[in-house]
Amino acid sequence: MQKLDVKHINPFLQSCITIVESTTMTTLKVGKPMVADLNFKDDTFLLQIGVTGVLKGQVLIVMTYENAKAVASKMMMGMPVETIDEMASSALSELGNMIMGNTATIFSTQGIVMDITPPMAMLGSGFKMQSDISTLKIPMLDGDNALIDLYLCVAQED
Repeated sequence: MQKLDVKHINPFLQSCITIVESTTMTTLKVGKPMVADLNFKDDTFLLQIGVTGVLKGQVLIVMTYENAKAVASKMMMGMPVETIDEMASSALSELGNMIMGNTATIFSTQGIVMDITPPMAMLGSGFKMQSDISTLKIPMLDGDNALIDLYLCVAQED
């Protein structure tokens, strides 16, 4: 497995910006990428979506609990979201599906076959994950604050 090539990162970012902006009317910009571990100490909402094909691994779409409630509320036309219940979690999972489905479509236009698994939602604090693939964390910023963090634990098949 080879490390993720920089040209393979842009489709993830482009999809996240396009889908989040169209579903929440929130303008995003890309923050500074960094290599990261998968320790989530604070209240966190996390979507884990598997990637198969030429690119293999996991993509994590991570938000603070407060950001997850705000995004879910915007996706549901401003309906107040007090807690991440089944409806809010379903909306956020669909956001993950749309981001990753759009990413797969962009890759297909480049002749790269990629498929995704259904998202698995996790909510909690103080959990740690581990990946054999080096993890790239890319903050997606609303103004100066991270709204969503994308964690790319993806490598290219040799």
